[in-house]
Amino acid sequence: AARIIQNMDPTADPCKDFYQYACGGWLNRHVIPETSSRYSIFDILRDELEIILKGVLETSDQGDREAFQKAKILYKSCMNESLIEQRDSLPLLEALTMVGDWPVASADWNKTKEPNWSMEEKLSIMNSRFNKRVLIDMFVWNDDRDSSRHIIYIDQPSLGMPSRDYYFNGGNYQRVREAYLQFMITIAKMIREDKNLSKDDSFVHKEMAKVMELETEIAN
Repeated sequence: AARIIQNMDPTADPCKDFYQYACGGWLNRHVIPETSSRYSIFDILRDELEIILKGVLETSDQGDREAFQKAKILYKSCMNESLIEQRDSLPLLEALTMVGDWPVASADWNKTKEPNWSMEEKLSIMNSRFNKRVLIDMFVWNDDRDSSRHIIYIDQPSLGMPSRDYYFNGGNYQRVREAYLQFMITIAKMIREDKNLSKDDSFVHKEMAKVMELETEIAN
């Protein structure tokens, strides 16, 4: 209650400017950090929670139950930057092999991979191994018609960019769209280099333009 009152501006007339009345205190006491596009009470709570979690994950795992040990192992693996640098792109290349490789990062994908490539199989691997939903999102949740049971839901997943506005609008959206495409091109070039494939910038640009075109159609 005290926090809510702090974030209000009781000097404002709610009949004239209800937003200032309800949120004026918050606006006076908080500035959006340069690292964020938004800032709310939930962002503050998340930041506070991350500090607490960091402290917990950095304690000794002696006597911990298995689930806690796994969480601490995962945290340590993410913080081990020297090993990450040493492994370089190897984990990504291994992941690509699991999902049937990437045509843009392959010399002859259409001949060697496509004949045995199954979309249904690869989508299930992306979901089960990497928790990544592509084209279709499937999950188990409470049945809206009967909350005593759970059912399988089939839905559309999120897009590569935050919303469909990024695919069609101008201004800042267009600049993000251009950067997004350039990011894909850069990653494709890096992987081709790591796989010792010949440099073919024209091919990479064409392939990533197709990806962008497909994503735009999905967004539409």
